[in-house]
Amino acid sequence: MVHHSGSIQSFKQQKGINISKSEIAKETSLKPSRRSLPCLAQSFAYSKNLSQSTSLFQSTESESQAPTSVTSVSADKAEQVNTEEDKKDSVLKCSFADLGDFCLALGKDKDYMDESEHANYDRSRLIKDSVPKDSSESKTRLSKNDMNYIASSGLLFKDGKKRIDYILVYRKSNIQYDKRNTFEKNLRTEGLMLEKEPAVANPDIMFIKIHIPWDTLCKYAERLNIRMPFRKKSYYTDRRSKSMGSVQHYFKRIKKWMAQNPMVLDKTAFPDLENSDCYTGPFSRARIHHFIINNKDTFFSNATRSRIVYHMLQHTKYEHGISKVGICKLINNGSYIAAFPPHEGAYKSSLPIKTYGPQNNRHLLYERWARWGMWYKHQPLDLIRLYFGEKIGLYFAWLGWYTGMLIPAALVGLCVFFYGILTMNASQVSNEICKATEVFMCPRCDKNCSLQRLNDSCIYAKVSYLFDNGGTVFFAIFMAIWATVFLEFWKRRRSTLTYTWDLIEWEEEEETVRPQFEAKYYKMERVNPISGKPEPHQPFSDKVTRLLVSMSGIFFMISLVITAVFAVVVYRLVVMERFASFKWNFIKQHWQFATSAAAVCINFVIIMLLNLAYEKIAYFLTNLEYPRTESEWENSFALKMFLFQFVNLNSSIFYIAFFLGRFVGHPGHYNKLFNRWRLEECHPSGCLIDLCLQMGVIMFLKQIWNNFMELGYPLIQNWWSRHKIKQEIQNASIPQWENDWNLQPMNIHGLMDEYLEMVLQFGFTTIFVAAFPLAPLLALLNNIIELRLDAYKFVTQWRRPLPARATNIGIWYGILEGIGILAVITNAFVIAITSDYIPRFVYEYKYGPCANHLGDGENCLKGYVNNSLSFFDLSELGMGKSGYCRYRDYRGPPWSSKPYEFTLQYWHILAARLAFIIVFEHLVFGIKSIIAYLIPDVPKHLYDRIRREKYLVQEMMYEAELEHLQQERRKSGHPIHHEWP
Repeated sequence: MVHHSGSIQSFKQQKGINISKSEIAKETSLKPSRRSLPCLAQSFAYSKNLSQSTSLFQSTESESQAPTSVTSVSADKAEQVNTEEDKKDSVLKCSFADLGDFCLALGKDKDYMDESEHANYDRSRLIKDSVPKDSSESKTRLSKNDMNYIASSGLLFKDGKKRIDYILVYRKSNIQYDKRNTFEKNLRTEGLMLEKEPAVANPDIMFIKIHIPWDTLCKYAERLNIRMPFRKKSYYTDRRSKSMGSVQHYFKRIKKWMAQNPMVLDKTAFPDLENSDCYTGPFSRARIHHFIINNKDTFFSNATRSRIVYHMLQHTKYEHGISKVGICKLINNGSYIAAFPPHEGAYKSSLPIKTYGPQNNRHLLYERWARWGMWYKHQPLDLIRLYFGEKIGLYFAWLGWYTGMLIPAALVGLCVFFYGILTMNASQVSNEICKATEVFMCPRCDKNCSLQRLNDSCIYAKVSYLFDNGGTVFFAIFMAIWATVFLEFWKRRRSTLTYTWDLIEWEEEEETVRPQFEAKYYKMERVNPISGKPEPHQPFSDKVTRLLVSMSGIFFMISLVITAVFAVVVYRLVVMERFASFKWNFIKQHWQFATSAAAVCINFVIIMLLNLAYEKIAYFLTNLEYPRTESEWENSFALKMFLFQFVNLNSSIFYIAFFLGRFVGHPGHYNKLFNRWRLEECHPSGCLIDLCLQMGVIMFLKQIWNNFMELGYPLIQNWWSRHKIKQEIQNASIPQWENDWNLQPMNIHGLMDEYLEMVLQFGFTTIFVAAFPLAPLLALLNNIIELRLDAYKFVTQWRRPLPARATNIGIWYGILEGIGILAVITNAFVIAITSDYIPRFVYEYKYGPCANHLGDGENCLKGYVNNSLSFFDLSELGMGKSGYCRYRDYRGPPWSSKPYEFTLQYWHILAARLAFIIVFEHLVFGIKSIIAYLIPDVPKHLYDRIRREKYLVQEMMYEAELEHLQQERRKSGHPIHHEWP
């Protein structure tokens, strides 16, 4: 026994495995430890109704597979099935260095509990205890009707045994059959099984159903380093938490209340998604005995099977030549017209879900997530990830997090707005404007404009006060801090999701080279410093050249946007005088409002038209760069689209905020564009009302247009497709894969449009929030609709997208951080330049009644309006009028020694504006930096758990190999010694 312990200890020391004295325990025979329990959850992961379809697959496909498939849990059966792989795993050839490839698995947020290193347990009893009570009953309830339903829905081949993992669609009339034949032949050579079947509604359409057998699955799962579960996690209790009894009791009360929260989903309605409760490692056929395979049909999920098939489709040739590869090129040249994984069935059922349960995961997602009645419920992120993949799951997790974080921002913005309403009548500035019946403003255009009383702007002054009051500065600072808190806490949320979804080490292992990049640079190879394998390489000079060409195209498109904005400015100048002499009295009285409203609508139409051109140009420029991987392609394309649309959407807003009315000159000496059109002035009540109008109209119209294009347009197209099918066929059942074909395909750019819409909205919510505090509220209301609209679209109106994987939201996080920085700078300039906050502040403490003393109950802004208006002699206009008119500026009066020159107060205000910008930016950036530093990206308990599991995985892999080698000795008839073989 001592010799045995010494052998194990010396072996661990040789292999670099840390051990403790407690591990060297006395035992009569090696038994599996508690922490090496099999991951049983995935065999029984579904509820009673969901297990119907899976049990059919369990009983059918296993009959159609070759006898070399692994169908048992034990290592004994694995050896009987595949003897060649067991030879590779023999004692002399087993490489324990490869065990380091098994990395940490990601799991759920639970406490761990230490178990004895060599605790004895009854494996059979454990398995029986893990099986849901309804599992066996649901299997016995299966009938021929269930099989007919699955077969007729298009989930199986004609033999009723092989499941359909992917669908290809082509037209019989297409003449490129040679490419298709070569491609399909190569697919069969790679190990895929294909079956053709014509469409029911259109005889010219042919469907190719693809099934991937077990052996092919294992081969490509190993090649792609797909991580699969192999051991149950062992849990431990943090001893430090024992001293926090009162705190734990408090949190238990909160959890109890959360269970009664109507927004929380009923977990009993969802399948048992405990797959992440297992340790995982890269799949290997040579070490298949490490993985607990209770059922080969459910060992690889539907999403994993679809990803493997798509990888094969992308890397299969259809003609001779290095560049003649991939299903994408075949779709582009018309050989095929579509390729997609099928949905799991219909999303509606005549049987109530509460009584009979869900028919499939799609039905469950529709009932518990995509229906409009679920708008107040939390999202079933684990089920979304299971059905649509981690990439789409992360998008909905981010969208839900963003929507939830908008609630406090919307409440604070609403409070600022209501503060303006409550204090509107007490505003000294708006009251003075409303009472200025004898103050005449100078004509605001050269022709057809007359003198205007200042009190005519009373309504505009009151509306401006709603957005430009004492709470504006506070709200701008709050939103800058809110943006930082939102991003920092999202990083923590993302780290928890990547841990739960087994994504921590995925990116480095599975990111593959794009076929287009490989075909372009196959002659130029270099050794990958990580994998040590040769791969195509893009020369630095070629990369720089392509980037310069791409950047030139970007700058050209941005200049085109600026040109369009300039055209709208010219339009405003031209129609300004036309509206001032309009026949309709309402237009004539409110000609400036009519000019701004018409310009906003025209600008919106130009924005929508230019967006159509931007997408095609961005797609062309991105392909011109030849990005190496899919993530690089998506990031490059997303950055271009964001730059185009951000400039397109915000350029007119920047003009109104920072240029409108800044360079007009003064009466008698106005600046003119092309010496013809006089530049536009701000309204007598200020320029902020124009900025609010521009932001409100564009934000409202764009959200309506986006929602229509996302849901309304697909609904109309799908309705028209169903209408044509009903006219062509009568009383014929259509299989599921043909119903999927009649749905709209997901955007070829994936989630780019969804992210882009939300990121642009985030810019509207933060960049000019000082001018429009209701922006967070509008964004919140839109996102509540957007979230369920996207859910409904993904579940019911779109074909099932490829369940892709991702560890984060990509380049969008960097864009969001950039918007947060820009928002601080922009809001500082809006408060200092666009609003009248700084002029009022300077008057209050320098020129007003309270300049030299603090007035007891005296209004310090009394006389501000009169002080902010300059005088002009009407006789200088040559209109035959005498007297004086007023205009917004700080210039000397006509009777001064320096008429119409800037006064000292102007320079005081300018200095105060610059000082405010510097102080505001440094203060807010300092607060943002402190918050970002204090909030760690990964929670402390999660960081400790990751380190703990790395150690446990290393220990479990050693025990698994030791147990396997001793089982080999038993079968070979050799005596079992208590030492390393």
